[in-house]
Amino acid sequence: KYDGLRMQIHISPKTVSLFSRRLENITGQFPDVCAYVRESFSGKEAILEGESVAVDPNTGDMLPFQMVSQRRGRKYEIERMREEVPVTIFLFDLLYADGEDFTLRPYLERREELRRLIRETERVKISNQMTVDSPEELDAYMSEAVSQGCEGLMVKSTGVESFYKAGARGWAWVKYKRSYKAEVADTFDLVPVGALMGRGKRAGSYGALLMAAYRPENDTFETICKLGTGFTDVDLEQLPKKFAPYVSQHKHARVTSLLEADVWFVPSFVLEISADEITLSPLHTCGRDAIRKGSGLALRFPRFTGNWRTDKSPEDATTDVEIVEMYKSQLKKIEPSRTSEAQAVPDVA
Repeated sequence: KYDGLRMQIHISPKTVSLFSRRLENITGQFPDVCAYVRESFSGKEAILEGESVAVDPNTGDMLPFQMVSQRRGRKYEIERMREEVPVTIFLFDLLYADGEDFTLRPYLERREELRRLIRETERVKISNQMTVDSPEELDAYMSEAVSQGCEGLMVKSTGVESFYKAGARGWAWVKYKRSYKAEVADTFDLVPVGALMGRGKRAGSYGALLMAAYRPENDTFETICKLGTGFTDVDLEQLPKKFAPYVSQHKHARVTSLLEADVWFVPSFVLEISADEITLSPLHTCGRDAIRKGSGLALRFPRFTGNWRTDKSPEDATTDVEIVEMYKSQLKKIEPSRTSEAQAVPDVA
């Protein structure tokens, strides 16, 4: 399962059009993908599906979704973003080709025809695939996928009735993500350094707190997540009053953040947070460059446990070094013992 932007690609003799998961026309935002696919396609017309993933122009490593999402919705600076955030399209399904409806063909037949129609290049690839017969093989493949920067796997039926069903969810296609196996068992003690104002029923209060870990090396606080879940209605109502004495006119000198907050705080409180997993992020500064150059670490689905750690000062919060080690340990948790049969490059769609 690639951490990118899903695309449906319509190819005709004269045009290539791209549509998002919600059928928004995003052709103008990705002229490079149109050109890459046109060059690789050997038929006359087709409808393909794939995932566009941002890649590091220097190393070729796959980058988190936040990078490719910077190219969505743009009307200007298309060429600049094309250079700064190059993408590779990983094709994984074929719906129609040269007058023939492939949605009622079994999955493996669709893949076979897709391979026949597409000449792979550096920028256009068929998603990797592996047929497994046991949970152990599946776990080994999951480990390979995560090590290559993927979110996990898409597990797909290869049965005779494995047809393409538009918009349908079911057991023929199942997401198998690392967070399902690698839940963070420990909690995090983090420091609120800013807030974003709420909307809707949260209007007039804070919608989310910008949370940070402590970096003892230079006595700073590095952002790791936005926290808006786990608060009661009473909590939300009282947050502005509770933080009022600690509001700062500008980002505090000890706070390192690439994100802008509506309100900044002097680091003063410590909150206990739980989360599903730790992920790489180009937006947060915690542990930046420790795992991958240009990426920090972030918490996925952070939740306030309800515990204000009044026994701790901000300098007693979870440190950046601890979180880097937790990230490494998280990867080891889903690292099964490998067999010689499971060394293939991951197949994810």
